[in-house]
This record gives sequence, C-alpha cells and structure tokens, in this order.
Amino acid sequence: MSDVVFEETATMIAAGDLQLFVPFGRDHCRNHPSAFNLQLRQLQPASELWALEGAAGLVGSLQEVTLHERLQESWQLRHGCVVGGPDEEAEFEEELYTAGNTVVWSRGSRAEASSVYKAFTVDTPVQQALWCSFAVPHSKKDACSGCSEQTVCILQSSCVNVHSVTGKDFISPLPFQVSHLWATAFGLLLERKNSDPPPSSTGESLPTVFSMLHPLDEVAPVVWRPAAGSEVVQYVSDSSLRLVFSSCQPSILLCFDTTQGTHSVWALRPVTQQERSAVVRCPPDQSSLAPGFFSSHLRNVSLLDSPNGPATTSSSPLHYTALRGHHNRIMTSSPGAHSRVHSPSISNMAALRLVTSRIENITLEAWSHIYNLYLCPSVSSRSHSPGMAAPSFSGTSRFNESFHSQGSRGPSPNSTSNDTLLLPEMEPILPDLCMEQLWTEPTGPSPRRSSPMASKVFLTSDFCQNNFLCFLVESQLRCVKFVQSNDLSRLIFTSVTNLPATDAAPLQSINAMLVLEASSSLVLYTGTTRVSKVFVAGLLSPSFIRSGHAHRSGHAHQADTPLTSASTPAAPANRLPFLDQAAMPSPLSEPRGSKHHQSSWLEDYSFPQSPAVQALRDPVSNRITLEVSNGTMFRVSIPESCTSTLVRKCLQAIRFILPKDAAMKVLVKWYNTYNAPGGPSAHAEWNQFVTCFLSLLGYNTEQLAWTHNLFIEVPLSPVIAAKKARPSDGGSDEDWEYLLGSQYHRQYQSVCGPMESPPAVTTETDAPTAGSVCVDSSAPLFSFLPSLFHVLHLIYQDLQLDNLQRATALTLLPLLQQLARDLRLEQYIDLYWRDYPEFISNLNESCVIDQALIGQMVHPYYLKAEPPSVLGWFSSCLWGEEVPPFPFLPGICERTRLLILSYALYVVGDLDATSSNLPKYLTKLSAGMCVCMRLCVQIHNQDGQEENRQGDINSGHQRGASLAEKLILWLSSSGFTLKDLESVPFGVALPIREAIYRCREQPYSDWSEEVCLLIGRQDLTKQAHKMSLANSKTSVGSGVSLEPSSSSSSTEADEEEDGMSDIFGEVSGLIWSQDQRVEEVRRLLQSSRPVRVRVQQLPEVSDHDFIEEKENKLLQLCQRTMSLPVGRGLFSLFSYQPVPTQPLPVPKLNLTGRAPPRSTMVDLSSGNIDVPANMTSWSSFHNGVAAGLKIAPASQVDSAWIAYNKPKSPELANEYAGFLMALGLNGHLTKLATLNIHDYLTKGHEMTSIGLLLGVSSAKLGTMDMSITRLLSIHIPALLPPTSTELDVPHNVQVAAVLGIGLVYQGTGHRHNAEVLLAEIGRPPGPEMEYCTDRESYSLAAGLALGMVCLGHGSSLVGMTDLNVPEQLYQYMVGGHRRPQPGCSRDRHKSPSYQIKEGDSINVDVTCPGATLALAMIYLKTNNRSIADWLKAPDTMFLLDFIKPEFLLLRSLARCIIMWDEILPDADWVRSNVPQIIQENIGTAGVAEDVTMETLAQAHDYIIAGACLAVGFRFAGSSNAEAFECLYSFCRSFMKTLTSSTAAVTGHYNLQTCLSMVLLAVSMVMCGSGDLKILQVCRFLHKRTGGEMNYGFHMAHHMALGLLFLGRGRLSLNTSNSAIAALLCALYPHYPAHSTDNRYHLQALRHLVVLAVQPRLLVPVDVDTLKPCYALLDVTYKESHWYKETTVEMMAPTLLPELHLLQQVKVKGPRYWELSIDLSKDTQHLRSILSRDGVLYVKLRAGRLPYKEDPQGWKSLLSSKVNQHSSKLQAFKPEDISTFTSDATLVSFSELFCKDSTGTKQVEEMRWFSSMLTECVTQETPEMLPTYIALEQAVRGLQGGPLGHTFPLWQVRLVLELVQRRAMQGADGPYSILLSSEFLSIIHSMADITMETWLSGTGCVLGSYLRRGEVSASQNSMLACFLVYRALPSMPLASAEERACVADMLMAFAPLGLPFRELLRLASVSRAPPPGSVSQPISLS
Repeated sequence: MSDVVFEETATMIAAGDLQLFVPFGRDHCRNHPSAFNLQLRQLQPASELWALEGAAGLVGSLQEVTLHERLQESWQLRHGCVVGGPDEEAEFEEELYTAGNTVVWSRGSRAEASSVYKAFTVDTPVQQALWCSFAVPHSKKDACSGCSEQTVCILQSSCVNVHSVTGKDFISPLPFQVSHLWATAFGLLLERKNSDPPPSSTGESLPTVFSMLHPLDEVAPVVWRPAAGSEVVQYVSDSSLRLVFSSCQPSILLCFDTTQGTHSVWALRPVTQQERSAVVRCPPDQSSLAPGFFSSHLRNVSLLDSPNGPATTSSSPLHYTALRGHHNRIMTSSPGAHSRVHSPSISNMAALRLVTSRIENITLEAWSHIYNLYLCPSVSSRSHSPGMAAPSFSGTSRFNESFHSQGSRGPSPNSTSNDTLLLPEMEPILPDLCMEQLWTEPTGPSPRRSSPMASKVFLTSDFCQNNFLCFLVESQLRCVKFVQSNDLSRLIFTSVTNLPATDAAPLQSINAMLVLEASSSLVLYTGTTRVSKVFVAGLLSPSFIRSGHAHRSGHAHQADTPLTSASTPAAPANRLPFLDQAAMPSPLSEPRGSKHHQSSWLEDYSFPQSPAVQALRDPVSNRITLEVSNGTMFRVSIPESCTSTLVRKCLQAIRFILPKDAAMKVLVKWYNTYNAPGGPSAHAEWNQFVTCFLSLLGYNTEQLAWTHNLFIEVPLSPVIAAKKARPSDGGSDEDWEYLLGSQYHRQYQSVCGPMESPPAVTTETDAPTAGSVCVDSSAPLFSFLPSLFHVLHLIYQDLQLDNLQRATALTLLPLLQQLARDLRLEQYIDLYWRDYPEFISNLNESCVIDQALIGQMVHPYYLKAEPPSVLGWFSSCLWGEEVPPFPFLPGICERTRLLILSYALYVVGDLDATSSNLPKYLTKLSAGMCVCMRLCVQIHNQDGQEENRQGDINSGHQRGASLAEKLILWLSSSGFTLKDLESVPFGVALPIREAIYRCREQPYSDWSEEVCLLIGRQDLTKQAHKMSLANSKTSVGSGVSLEPSSSSSSTEADEEEDGMSDIFGEVSGLIWSQDQRVEEVRRLLQSSRPVRVRVQQLPEVSDHDFIEEKENKLLQLCQRTMSLPVGRGLFSLFSYQPVPTQPLPVPKLNLTGRAPPRSTMVDLSSGNIDVPANMTSWSSFHNGVAAGLKIAPASQVDSAWIAYNKPKSPELANEYAGFLMALGLNGHLTKLATLNIHDYLTKGHEMTSIGLLLGVSSAKLGTMDMSITRLLSIHIPALLPPTSTELDVPHNVQVAAVLGIGLVYQGTGHRHNAEVLLAEIGRPPGPEMEYCTDRESYSLAAGLALGMVCLGHGSSLVGMTDLNVPEQLYQYMVGGHRRPQPGCSRDRHKSPSYQIKEGDSINVDVTCPGATLALAMIYLKTNNRSIADWLKAPDTMFLLDFIKPEFLLLRSLARCIIMWDEILPDADWVRSNVPQIIQENIGTAGVAEDVTMETLAQAHDYIIAGACLAVGFRFAGSSNAEAFECLYSFCRSFMKTLTSSTAAVTGHYNLQTCLSMVLLAVSMVMCGSGDLKILQVCRFLHKRTGGEMNYGFHMAHHMALGLLFLGRGRLSLNTSNSAIAALLCALYPHYPAHSTDNRYHLQALRHLVVLAVQPRLLVPVDVDTLKPCYALLDVTYKESHWYKETTVEMMAPTLLPELHLLQQVKVKGPRYWELSIDLSKDTQHLRSILSRDGVLYVKLRAGRLPYKEDPQGWKSLLSSKVNQHSSKLQAFKPEDISTFTSDATLVSFSELFCKDSTGTKQVEEMRWFSSMLTECVTQETPEMLPTYIALEQAVRGLQGGPLGHTFPLWQVRLVLELVQRRAMQGADGPYSILLSSEFLSIIHSMADITMETWLSGTGCVLGSYLRRGEVSASQNSMLACFLVYRALPSMPLASAEERACVADMLMAFAPLGLPFRELLRLASVSRAPPPGSVSQPISLS
C-alpha cells in the first residue's frame, strides 16, 4: 500500500447543526393539568391549607411536595415512523418523555417545531415507558405473525397501560412486581423484580422472565435452551440473570450473569411444540413434590411481592393448604414442572404471582386478604381474547367470578390436608417464547475480578455491512461481530474487539458509531475501524492536545484502522472560531452508568466555566445528543458519507467488487476527504470523489488537466475552494491562508470561463505530456483497477436507462475514458466516443502504465475486450440475434436487470426468463465468482438460444398476448410503476408500452390494483381498490347525500318522517328516467301522514251519524294504513347507513284522518265506534321491521347501538320488537350480546320474544348453532325433557320458536329435530284449553320447519327410514287414524282435551297445510313424480267435495315445485293443472245434479292460482317476458271476474285471494324492475277499501308493490332452495282477516321474504366523473337443456340474471373500454361487486360521449371520421380536443403547441404537434405523445447539424428495429396502433435522407475511419451518428486487411442504403458454399 495515501498527519471531521437540546416534554409537563394542583399548593401558605382542609390536608400537601420535589424524568428518541407510510419518507424525530405520572409523546424535526402527538396521565408514578409493537395474528394457529399494532406501554407498580396509535387502550394488571419492560419483535418481555430469596430445599427457583404477546393475553413464563443444540428446556428461573438489551431485528437479547460477571447473547423466538411439551413434563429425578405443586405454588404462595401488599380479610382454605408446612422458609419449586391451560376456578394471572420476600412475617389473615384481592378467578384467557378492539379493565374488575371457598373461616393451622388434593384444579403454564443461547462472553485463562454489567448496549454496522453488537463495560466498548448462517436460520458470533471508550452511540444512517474517549474527545468508528476525530464547532474539545493520543495508546488493544498514524497536530489558536469563556468545555469527565438519563428539572442548574462532553445519548439517524459536565445538552449531526446519487452508486459498486478490507480503506478515505472541517459541499462532491478515487488508484491528479476542468460546471466561490481536500493530505486540517496560496486556488481561477462553452483541451504549458505522467503502482487500489473500471462502466450503462439520471452519465464519462485509455481498452474508448463524440474528442490524455504492471493487475474474467452495451444488447434482441448474458451488479444496477429480463421475456419470448432461464440473460458479478460457473452458463446459452429465437419469430397472437400478460404481471410484482416507465428512454420502453396496450385492451377483471395502475385502466384500478360510491359524496347505492328530485312536492320535514327520504338517487334516475313512478310508490306506501276521509253527508244523515260514518270509513282506511309497513320495508330494503351516534329514525304509524273540505281531524279514539284495544300491536311490529330493514348489511352496528335504540316508552315496545327481528334478517343481530338477549327474553313481552327468536334464527340460518338451539328449545315444550317444568309460553312465541328451529337447522337433515317437528304437525289438543286455539298456525309452522330441516333432501334422507316421513305427511294431508308416535313420550301421559273431541282421527283442517308444504319442501326440485302424483287435484266430484278449495291451491303449488323442471311460462301449462272434470263442466250451461257450480268454480280458480304461484317461484327475479305475459293475463282475468256478475258464484273473498296470489306471483317474476303495468294494478287495488278488502288483502297488495320495487330496484329474488323455502313461509296464501289475526299464519313470518333477496343491480360508474352512467353490456348465458349458449344485450344499470346461469358479463364497446368478467371459473368477483352497491367502474373512450348526452351516437360522428386512417397525417383544430379527451395535460398541450400561427416560423412544427396529438387521442394512446415528440425532435436535431451525443439516435434505431421485427413476424393489429405507420415512414425517410446526404458529401471520413480508424475532428459527431444509426461495428481492433475488406464492401453497397446487418446477410448468401460443405460466419473482431 502507498504510504503517501494512508499515513495521514491528522484526520478530523466537523459535526454540524449544533443546537441546545431540551426535551420537549419537559416544557409541556410544566403546563400539564396534572401539575396544576401541586403548583397551587406550593403557592399557598400552610395556615390556609390547614384552615381549608385541616390537618389531613396539610399532611397530604407536605407528602405531595416531598414526592414531587425531586421529580425524576427520562426520555428516549427514535426516528419518526409514519403509521402506514414508509419510514424513509419520515424525516422527523419522536420523543417519549416521562415525568411523574405523565408520559408525553411528541414529534418534531429541524424544519418543524415539536408538537404533542399523544399525552398520557396515569394514577401512580410511571416506572418506565417505551414503544412496542404487538403482532395481531391473522389466525389462531399463527400467533406470532400478522400485522403489527404500534403502541406505547407505560409501566406502573400494579399494571401496564398499553395505548395503541389507533386509539385502543388496554390495562393489563401485573401479577408480580416488574423491574423492567423490554420491547421485542413478538411483544413485551417482563423482568420480574428479584429480591434474591434464599434457595428452597429443592434447590429450585421461580421464573424471572415472562412474555406478553398481546395486551389481552395473560403473561407467560419464558423458557430457554442453555446451550445451542441442547435438548434441555427449562423456565428462565436463574435469579442471577439480568436482561440488559433487547432487539427486534434481529430478535436477540443480551443478558448478564451477576454471579460469573459475563454477558451472553440469546436468540428470542416462538417456542416449538416439542419444547412446550418438554417443559410441561415433570422430570422424575428433579422434584419429590407432587406434579401439580408448582402450579399450586404459583397460584397460592407468591403473593408477597404483589403490587399493593397485604391487607385483612377472611382466609382461604386453598391458600392455606399451599402454605402449610412451609411457614418459616421461602418456598420455591421447579420451573419446569407445568405450564398453563384453562381453569374454571383459578386465573392464569393468579398463577404468576411469585414469591420475592420472606413469608414468616405475613399473617394468615393478611394472606387471605391478598388472596381475595388478587386471586379471583378470571374467565379471560388467550384463546378467548376477542381481539385488540375489546375493552380491558384494571384492577380486580377483570376477574369477575367469585372463588368457591368453603366459608369465611379457614381450617386451623394444624389441619392435615394434602397438597395433592389440588391437582384436579391445577393447570400447567404454557410458555410462548424461547431463549436460545448464541454466544457467551469468553473468560480469560486466569481468574480476574468480576466484570460489571454493561451500561449501554446497541447494534451497529460498518461501511461494508458487517454487523456488530456493542456493549459498554466500564471504560471499554466491546464489539462482537456476528453474521448470519448460510441457511439464514441463526446468527453466528465470530470475534470480539475491545475499544477504549467511556461512552458510545450508534449512527444508523451512516453505518458508524460515535465513541467518547476518556479524554472527552469524540471519535467516529465504523464497526471496529477508526475513521476520524469529530470536531464540534462551538465546543472546544480537550482532544486537541497531544496527550490525547498518548492516553489512548496506553490501552491493551488498539482498534483496527487503516490510518496507521492518528496523532493530532498542534493547532494554532487562530484556526479555531472564537469561543466565549463561559462556553469552554471542561476537561472533567463523569462516566454515566444508566441507560436513560435521569435528572431533576425543577432544580436550578449551575454552569461551570469549562464544560466537557461526558455522555452521548439519543442517537437518531445521524443526529446525537452531547451531554456536557454542567448538565447542558447539545444536539449535533454527524455528516453523511455522500449526498450525490452518482457518488452513492459508485461507493456501493466499490464496496461490492472489492475485498472487504480494501473496500473499507477506500470508504474511510473517502469519508474523511469528503467531510473535512469546513463542512461538505454538494457542488464539489463529485470532484472530490474523482480526486480521491484516482489518488487511491495511484494517479497524480495535479498532472491531469481534465480533473481541473471538472469544476467549471458549478459556480466557484472561496467556500467551495476551501471545502476541496488536497489529494496529498486527504482532508488534512490545513489553514485558510495555505489554501488561498495553493496551486488548487490558481487552477480554480484559471478554468473559470463561459459555462456553455465545451471544455477546452489544455495547452502544452498547462498539461504535461502523456509520457511524463506515470501511475504509482504501489497505490492501494492499483491492482484492482480493471475490476473497478468494469463496475463503473456498468453503472454508466445503467444510468443510460434512466432519463432522470442520464445527465449524470456524462459526469462519469471522463473518469471512464481515462481508465479505458490507460488500460488500452480500445473498444471501450470507441463506445464512449460514439455516445459523446464532441466531449470525448477533447479528452486525449493518457498515463503510462508499464505492460508488466498491467500484467500484475487482477484481471477479472468478466472484463472482455468487447464492452457490454445495454442498448446494443436490446438491439441484438430485436434483431433476433444470439445475446450473451449481460453483467449486472445486484442492488445497484436494478434498472438494467429489470429491462433486460423484460426484453428476454417479451421480445425473445422466453417464458422462463425471470425464473429458471435467468442465467441465460444476466451474469451476476461477484468478487468471488467461480470461472466454472461462467463456463456452464455459456454452454447452457449455446444449447437453447437458436431454438428459442426461431420459436419466437414464428409466434402468433395468442403467444404474444400471454407474453404481454406475463410481462406486466412480473413487472408489477417487481414494483415497476408507470412513474418508472416514464423515466425509461422511449425506444427502450416501446416493447413494454406495447405489452401494456395489449393488456389494456383485454384485461382480466381480477387483476390486482398495481397491475391495473400499470396498464393505465383507471376503472379497473378503482374496482380493485374496492371503492364504493356509497361512501363518497356521489352515492350510487344510497341517495342520502343527494338532493330529492325537483318534481317532488313534499317538504323536507315530510321526507324525513315517512321513512323513505333516501330513495332519490342518481341510480334511480337512470333506471326510471322517463316518469315519476318511484315518487308514486313512495306516496302509496307512506303511513306517517293522516289519510283523507271522503264521505259525503246526505241530507237525511244527522251530524252524529255523519261523524260515526266518517269514523267507520277511517277504520276501513286504517286497515290499509296498518298493512303499509310490510311493503315499505321491502321498498326501502338495505338503503340506509345508520349513524352510530344517533338512534334509527322510525316513521310514525298515523291512524288519524282529515275530512275535506276543512281538513277536520277524524280519530278512532272518540268512542263512537268499537275499536279493538290491541288493533295496532302487529302494525307497530311491522313498522319497526320496516325501519330496521332499511339498515344495509355492511353498516357499522354493534351491541351498544342496538341497546341504545331501545325506547323508553312502553307503547313503542312492539316497534322495537320488530326492529330486533329486522336486525336478524339483515345479519346484525349476531352482534347483540348474549346477556342482552336473555335480558329481553326475561321481560316476558310477547312481541319482543317473537322478534328476537325469529331474528337470531334468521341470522344463524343453517348453522346448527347450539346456543341458539338451547334458546329456542326453552320455548318449545316438545324439545324439553319429559320431567321438565311446565313453562307458560305464549302460543305465538311457540310458533316463532318452532319455525326458528327450522331456520337454524335448514338443510341439515337433523334427525331428532325432524322427528319432533313431524309429531308436532299433528299435535292433539290438551286439557284446559291447552293447544286448543290457533292450532293451525302451530301445525303450519311445524310443517314449514320440518320442510326446512329436510330441505331438498327428497328420498335421500339419511337415518330417517323408520320415521316414514313421506307417508306420515301424506296421512296428515288426506286424513285417517292417528298413528302412535314413538318419539313423543311426553304426550303419552297427556289427558285428552275437554273442549275438542277429535278422537283418533287426524284433523285435516289443521294438519293439511303444514304437511303439504313440508312434503313440497322435502322434495323440492327433485322431479319425483310418485310424490307429485299424491298432490294431484281430485278428478271426481265426490273427492272434490271432501277437500277445501284453499288446500287445492297448496297442492297445486306443491306439486309444481316438486316437478320444478316441468314448469313452463305458458297459459296452457297453467290450465293443464286443472283436472279434466273441472275443465269439462266449468263453462257448460247444463250442470249435472251431483256437480255444484260453486265447487267447480272455486276449485278451478284456486288451482289456477296455485299454478300461477308456482310460475312465480320458478321465474322469480328473472323478468322473463313470457312468464310476465302469462301471469299478467291471469291477473287481468281475475280482475274482470271480480267486477262481473259471475263473481258471486265463486265468492268475492275467494276471487280476491286468487287475485292476490297471482299479483304476488307476477311481482316475484318482475321483482325489482318497477314494471308500470303491475304498478297500475297495485295502485288500482290500493284505492279499493270497502267490501271484501280486508287487512290481509291490503298486506298482499302492498307486498307485491314492495317486491316490484325491491330495495329501490337494486335487489331481486333468487331461486335457490333456501330462497324458495323463505318465500313459501312469507307468501303463504292465507292472509290475516284483521290486524290481530294469527290463527292460520303468524304475521311476523311475512318478513322472511328478505332471506330470498339477492343484490343483482350492476351500476356502471364513470371513473373520471364518479357519476353513474349508462353502458352497454353483453350478458352470455350458459348452455342449458332449454337453450344454447346465448348472448343478450342489456343497457346498464340493470338487474343481472342469477349468476349461476351466466357464462360471462362484458362491458361492450365502442363507447367504453371493454371489460370482461368470466363467471365460468369463479363468480365470487362479481358477487363482491354486486354486494358493494353493484358499482362497476368504466372508462369512456376518446372521442365518445356518454349515452345520457348522446343517446343515438350522432354527436360522436366526428370521432368516427377522424379514426378512419388515410394515407396522410391528419390533424384537427385545438378546440376540438375536448371532444376526445378530458385530460388536462393534453388540452393544455393543444392550447400551447397546436394553435395555428400563420405568419410565424413555427407553423410546420405546430402542424406536426397537432397531427401527433390527433393520432394519440384518437387511438387512445396519450402516453405515446412524448415518444412522438422525441422521435421528431431527434430526427430534426440530426437534420439541423451534428449532435453532441448519439443517445436520441439509439432510441430511433430501437424503435425502427422493433417495427421491422413486427413486420418480420407478420404481426398486425395491436402492434401497429401504438405508433402510426405513416409517421414512422416519414421519420425513417428523414433519417435515411440525412445520413445519405452526409455520406455523399463526406464519404472519405467514413472510409478513413473504416480503413485506418482515424476520426476527423470536424466530422466526428456526424460520423458517430452514422455509425450508431447504421449499426456498424467497432473497428479499432481489426487488422488493416480486415478494415480494407469491410470498407470496400460497404462502399460498394452504399447506394442500396442497407443496414450493416443486411449487408452481412447478403455477403454470406453470395459466398454460400456448395451443398454438403459448411459455411464459416464472418468475424469482425
């Protein structure tokens, strides 16, 4: 090594940004509320205190003053961490300050003042506060992984407060006293405070280290492996072990053994299952105690160190048992005996209370009191932790179960109970973490005194990325180096280095540490390598005296350093800045022994005259706090190693390629050079680096003129000159006068000149001749010169691929040129000359390096004569040539790696280029790479390259599409974004843009957000981001934030009270844009305003009679009003997002009226007419259901909000009952706490019980939830044990519970429940009116529940053969003798009813409906004809007389839905269900005597109605036109019959029932469509209030209206088995006669229709405007046996068909970008879109207008004209640009560059720009506009004269080569869209003409270059351009004969204008050998 370089006279750097440091929390705490009372007390005299508060007050005040007089404070700082953001972008510091009871978390930076982020005040003094991150596991199995939650942990004496940044607070009580908390990667470690008790007789001790993985978890002891690979696993129970340091990354601990005085390093990791099992097992040879003694001991003995100490209360026998016999000694037990699981009576927290002091002084009463305070059993455990959001409580409130003791008095001390009696209740304590020993501090061979514990520990790394663990022991810093093992599974600690230090701190951002030596001097180390001393301006360090070095050299070990001499020169006084005497540092130094600084901020400081640095603390990034002896603190920053990106890359490359010792010397040398006193200069950074680098290579930069000319690019000033370090001293502390008189200063002044002028070549007098400049071969880096040159060349190539960094490449070029010239690498010089011909021509200096010395250099194998050119590599790929692997530096040249693999994947076509075939394209450089590996790679390349290339040439469109997709997915996974693509040169980026355009045309709907961003599909990006417009201002799914329509005449107050104020949205306006049907439905369904009572008073009617007549009319209208909520609930279904702080608004149910013309009030409460007392009970229930059903399933609803909505008025209890049922139907009732459920049920309110039971059952549909089963069974006597107590359960509650069983067990085929329900269908009446009233509804509910349990199972019911379910149901349906039920043992002992005499016969009127529907549901869609034949209508008049007409409707319906596939939407099929006898006689005039017309008519109508209802079920939600026409015709037929004279034959009631069923059927088919014809029918029936129109018919009609507009058109019905079952329950064809009628069917079941609802509205939303819009869809149906695969065109927003029927949904052009959603693979993606309000983002194409603005497409005709290609470039006026795009950038471009400026010189350019813009916007490739402009500018620049660099021509060449490649492949379509073929032809022609013009005029220049390698000074730029454009190879290494041959050939073929590659092909063809011979390729080098 060169002594000149490294024997520095002195090295010193200057620290900057000296600021006085005061913790921000200190000032904040002075004004904190917690200190306010204390300040008042200190100001008040004692007499006032005594007078105000008495003696106790004075004593209290004195105690507080004593406590706070010396208030301790501590703080810690860390690098700012933005939650959810990258750490590197956060440039602020965070401070956690603790004083007294207060913790302040503040943030601040040098640019912004500090501010409080969070402040916490606790009850007791804070012992410690720290930051910690807890892992929130994704699953229970993987508890130690998942997302992390950042928290602040505050340690108090009795608990740990945990506060998360998201606002969650936890309080974890401590079972023992904690001495210290440690933050780890897994959570908290708790170190138990140890009072060193004497060992027990067993010689074992208790655990001392515990873990808490989550604030809701119990603490668990930590286990350890004392030695690596050891099988021994024990609890950490060594009381002599102290934790000193913890680290999260890597996860290690540093511990100290107080007995041996040694430190050890342990790895902290999750415990394995084997280790957990090993530590739980009790070793047979370790303990003579019972196996459960350790657990009992932990739970019962260890209370003396409990935080609050002993007290008095009654004793506990369990506790005394544990203490018996051990009263006079400390009891300890084996820590390896047990671990924990759950216990019903003893808390896990209690298990961790440990003994820390003597027991003999504690009385039994005190122990008992402590036990009662702290040992209460807890039901909390880790496996039941509800998550971070659950509340946690402090103190004993967490333990809410009482302990089961025998009494208040315990046994006597002489009791002889056995410890082993406790074994059944004891549990092992399961550990979570394990400590594994990695390293132990070595002990010397000779005994020495015990070493103290480390006072400071930290991790650091050096410049070469070596990692060190450093700990400070007395005046010695011990640095332990560690590395990762090869398999990355563990850390290996290698060597220990001792450094003299009194304090030290790491500087993470610069990979160094600052060391404070005994002389108070500051020294910078990187690892164990000494860098330099640190000078702090403003603080005079005593290290300036020479004694500092003498003191340092007295230590036993000297740090490794390349600086062999580090003595400090005597510094003259005038060199230092003037310092005030009071600020002079003191030589006194006081060592610091604690980790966190502690002081009293209430005392006044006294400042000594000469403070000295005595401690270092709070290192953050490169800033650190210096604490001087007088207590003052200063914050300083240590300078970075570089600020320039180029310098950083070069340093990384040097570190990568050199051996570590050599790299370390270079980096240390550079750091000292760059950071010489005076401060670094960003302008001169590169100049300093070049000078330093060349000096280390052995160059004398004083004699190289070009190094002087580097400085002309920046303005010169004396400051810059002063910061320049001379190469001879490498940053020595020379004075200012010497610098001013140095030769450097004169050189600075000599090169100052015009900045735009090129650097001039120095004259002979300024620069020495080439022969006189020699390179010093003894320089340290001389032998590595080839390797260093190669990595710098690779950096240069990488910079060429970044438009933002390419200017930096020119800065690097002179250095590369110099090194290449000296290494005699002619082709490298030629390459640099071709890149920058003008610049390189002026750099012709070379240095003499002896050939023998060159031979001594380390020549790496990867340095070849042919330079690696990345642009040439891309060109070879495009030509299909064989490409060698390109060398790259991992982590440094990432842009090179990314683009080369992109070309290999997409251009070459190698699908495995990014995986297995990666070595074919990239060579990873390494200082220790083997040559054999390179050879293997080369052989592998030669094998498959040719085949790969040929396969790619013949590839087709499908392969291209797959390649494009693979490329885009790979780029996205590599983190490549559009922003990165913009910085890639346009020629290189063109293939990537081509792939992007391909993927943009045909994207996949399930691509990630990053991929969608990369391909430029904003619509897919929004979709992938899962953004719903319901949460934004322009709500799609909800009209809450939108104004009502202007035509609405209702006031704002009215809108708020009718429950439908949020129906007006933009989506509804798009679906029904032509009329006001939604407003009409709202008017029909509102029930909050008085009705109009129109009664005309006749002359003969008295006023009293008239009032009574009006009230009777109002009563009829009220029947309609009370039925409205059922329809309103369906209309407003899932349309509201409640506010968590407000109760749900429930519209009023107004049963008053107004009589015109004076609007007098009409009320039912006047007493003139009789009104049932409970008339409004069920209508209020329905009103509550309607209000609750508005809540969307995705709303934020919790148990507290549900309870918050409970009304205080008992009159509203029915509404709240309905509200609870609605919450169950929309899935929110599962969030209601179990205690609240039981609280509601115990009230005994019938409606509440019904709503709650049906609600929870619906919410748990088909889950077989046992808790809900038990809840329901209590209300069903048949499910209770035979000997259970008779419960008085209301009948309707039993009905609800029975149906709830069916819901919970739906589709499960549960045998026991099926057996019970089968028997309940025919349950006989009992004595004393038991089961005697409303039996029909109970039997129906049992039948429906049975059908649900066995839903769709058909004949495959497993395990139910003995029940004969179909036969039993058939008997229930047709009647007969009652069969004995084997399972109904409870009913055998029942007495028969005294009221109803049924005998042994089955009452068919009760059992038939339930049995019929049960049979239908069991065999639903099974097409079982034998069962269906049972349900046929009778075909004889005799049998017809034996069946009720209503039952014929049920039979017809049941038969049809069993034969599901035979249902046809045809009137003939409907009539075919009518038996022949009815068809023959229904229309004849003469009727036989045994045939009654009434019977025939009723049977006919009911069968027709049943068949129509079956059609409605079959085509529910399909909007099938044939089904609609069929059902609508029958509906009109029934309406005509009602008004005809024959209506009396059938009966108005029967006709009205059939009409209601048909209306419901047609509403099901057109569900959600809002069909106008059905709306007219519903409105007509709504107006009819007299005659037979009762409450039930109104309910049916309004249900039909609600179904028609279900969820405001967003929802529809589906036809799954579960949905059909729900519809059968809800639409049961027997409606109540009045509002309290529940005899045949429970009214609450009408709302179960919600269970059949499905969101199916697809809403296109323009991604630019975020407004819903129209879009054309192609919906493709799957092939079925009814039809082939069919595509239907729909205009969205529209309701989609059921998804299982669909193959594909596609957004169709031409107005919007196409988007396909393939449903054949997975329907989940579309389901998730539909569930989020159906928002599908679409992107409008350029030049197109939305359908709303241009319905017919006439306004978009302009775009179709422009899009038609012609032979010339087209352009349009700038003002027309808005027709095609709304992009503000393109509009501005057209305004600025495309305006017609006739008469100016730029007319031609503006036409060019206008044509480019036209091409881009019409072809929707706006990203190609910069490429167009760059191409045009490159060619025009070539025409205008010589270019200074050839980079633009390289890009033009790559573009033309890609076009030629596509032409060779025969590819058209997507390839030709990106760039216009006309434009490319013009560009190609212009470039060719320019080159030919130059060649014809100066052909001799090319000839002289080709023949002799000579370059003309005047033509060098154009020559380089010609060589690059024509792809001519480098000639310097060819012989004269070869040059002449090539030159002659080129000149001969010059008139053809062919590229050089084509000439080579022609030459090989012309010299083709005869058949059978082998041709030899031409070699030019």
